[in-house]
Amino acid sequence: MTTVAMSNDATKFFEQKNRDKLRWDMDPCSQAGFDDISGLKLKAFLKGCGLKHDNIPNALEKLNLVKDGKLLNTAVLCFAKKPEKFFPNARLRCAVFGATDTTVTLDMKDFYGDVFTLIRQADEYILEHINIGMRVEGLLRVDVPEINREAFREAIINAFCHRDYREYDSVNIAIFKDRVEIRNPGRLYGGLTMTMIREKMVSVRRNELLAELFHRVHFIEKWGRGVRMILEREPETEFEDVGGLFIATFKRKIVESSPEDLPGPPAQIGSQKGSQKIIELIKENSRITIKELAESQGISDRAVKMNLAKLKAQGILKRIGPDRGGHWEIEDNKLP
Repeated sequence: MTTVAMSNDATKFFEQKNRDKLRWDMDPCSQAGFDDISGLKLKAFLKGCGLKHDNIPNALEKLNLVKDGKLLNTAVLCFAKKPEKFFPNARLRCAVFGATDTTVTLDMKDFYGDVFTLIRQADEYILEHINIGMRVEGLLRVDVPEINREAFREAIINAFCHRDYREYDSVNIAIFKDRVEIRNPGRLYGGLTMTMIREKMVSVRRNELLAELFHRVHFIEKWGRGVRMILEREPETEFEDVGGLFIATFKRKIVESSPEDLPGPPAQIGSQKGSQKIIELIKENSRITIKELAESQGISDRAVKMNLAKLKAQGILKRIGPDRGGHWEIEDNKLP
């Protein structure tokens, strides 16, 4: 038997002809029941879109998330106590790399949960691992990420809204020293191209029901302005539709040095002065907190966490015990 790969044109024709049959978000989830739904998650959502909650079945009916007495996949993905019990791909995979490729891994984490929780975790993960500057507004100091937060948050929401949930893969975030990539399984849908999105401001949605829920809580607009909004805030953002993936790439403003760029030992990776200062402060007080480290250097907590992650990845620093009540240990034999 010979298998022949479908061309892009053939794939688009198949999708257009069978669009309604391919709507994963509108399929019933036969394994899940109303007892699997979290009342707290549902109440919070209804409050956010100005609807009243009486009981779980009625609330889901109002949101068109029940068909013939069966929960639809969207109901489970958004409001189940443990969506991963039914959909192992209800997952976010994040990683930080110490170079422009994947040869040096500084951090890697998988997150599971409902789609709204995963969006929040993706947003927080990027903020935690990119550089944060500051500006003064009146008497207040305001954090300013090196990549516009609204832009990368929009890309995260788009990834979860438009991904192909029939694919086992997860939404993936890769943070390199020069860029941040947000990847989702599933190419552009329904014959849509990046030119159409950029110039005509049109949108063809793979997951209409899921998109409707996102719209109810103002995550997305119905006019398909997401890409344009990203480009208004981060004009150098690149979009690729390749290899079964859609990839949004944001260039980082502050490119940190990697081992191959610097002379000397690995301890000098990244913000060398910041790392050295942290080591000095920990030698003075092994129980010093992240807040105290930040205040002593006049930098943000996130910047401190980034330096700590690099020192731990290099084997120079260890955390012994919990965040509260624990202490730091320095491996002196690995210092320069």
